[in-house]
Amino acid sequence: MKTIQMGTQGSKTRNRPAAVLRRHGWGVGETPAPPASPANARAGFTLIELLVVISVIALLASFTISVLHGVAVTKYRSVARAELKEIETALEAYKTQYGTYPPCNAKGPGVYPPPTTNSQYSQLYYELSGVTNIQPKSFYMTIDGSAKINDTDVNTAFGVDGFVNSSRGSGDDATPARNFLPGLRQNRIANITNNGVQVPILVTSVRGPDTGYMPLGGQDVNPVRYVFPGVYNPQSYDLWVELRISGKTNLICNWSSSTIINSGLP
Repeated sequence: MKTIQMGTQGSKTRNRPAAVLRRHGWGVGETPAPPASPANARAGFTLIELLVVISVIALLASFTISVLHGVAVTKYRSVARAELKEIETALEAYKTQYGTYPPCNAKGPGVYPPPTTNSQYSQLYYELSGVTNIQPKSFYMTIDGSAKINDTDVNTAFGVDGFVNSSRGSGDDATPARNFLPGLRQNRIANITNNGVQVPILVTSVRGPDTGYMPLGGQDVNPVRYVFPGVYNPQSYDLWVELRISGKTNLICNWSSSTIINSGLP
């Protein structure tokens, strides 16, 4: 039987009979294609495999977002609590010097018991920063000179007639005021308007943090709230800040070591 030479092909194909080659679809003189390797046999994804990969990626993304949100929530709470602790330390030093805690805002409207107290507009910034009563211009100025308020506006804004931590007198009888918050950062102070009087108050640096949470009626700040004597701490004071995170109220306060979620407080 006649055989056909296959050029440069291997010995297994060079001497194959022409009839065998034709039976496999190869013409005389043609070089048979090498068989497909297993690596090239399935180069792409099937639809099911593609859907599985997409599902895994979506699951990992969801898990990552959830973890990052949890980390952010923890940070907001930790920062707010640390800021309250700094104020608590200042309040204890204040009591050591004056024998009592600072008064709270006695001017309504009442949003927290007792009903005559306005906890959101506190005069803590003036009391803990210390002021000097400047005469004869009749206004109070903080020790560092950063803020001042007219004598007549103190009662309008805070419902009190003056400040306890205020320098008085001269000579040996002088009682100098003291700054109990010397390291206070600027992002912890906000200038707001209360009863038509512009005053600085203590706020939390984390703000809402939810966008749109503005407890002071459109003023983009979140106040530190203070009541003395306290309701939850009747022998001392109540100090707290309310964070709004994903629509839930997170109450950071000095009467609980844990965060209270969706408290009934304003």
